[in-house]
Amino acid sequence: MIEYPITPPPELVEQWADMLATCTDAEVFSTAAQWGADQELEACCQALYDRYDSVRRATGFPGSDMSDWLRDARRPKPPSLKEQSLKHLEAMERDEHYLPEILQYLRRALEQLDD
Repeated sequence: MIEYPITPPPELVEQWADMLATCTDAEVFSTAAQWGADQELEACCQALYDRYDSVRRATGFPGSDMSDWLRDARRPKPPSLKEQSLKHLEAMERDEHYLPEILQYLRRALEQLDD
């Protein structure tokens, strides 16, 4: 079995140490923990790809590989500004806290924006 050591490079450790002067301990340690989690996720994705991509290609399974699925599941993208705005507008409509003419204008404008 291949090992994937999760040891940050010295430059990154120095960067985190420097951050302690201007950031809270929680911010620095969260940054370091996120780096480690990202390294582990990438190692898992690579292992899945190495193990199952040949099977996927041999069977003609359509779509992206399992590593893409895992990455998307574990690091979902936040909703776009357009999606968030439309959600808030729906809440305004539901709760009836709006001026109808402004709401109609905003909705048309938001729906025309690209994500």
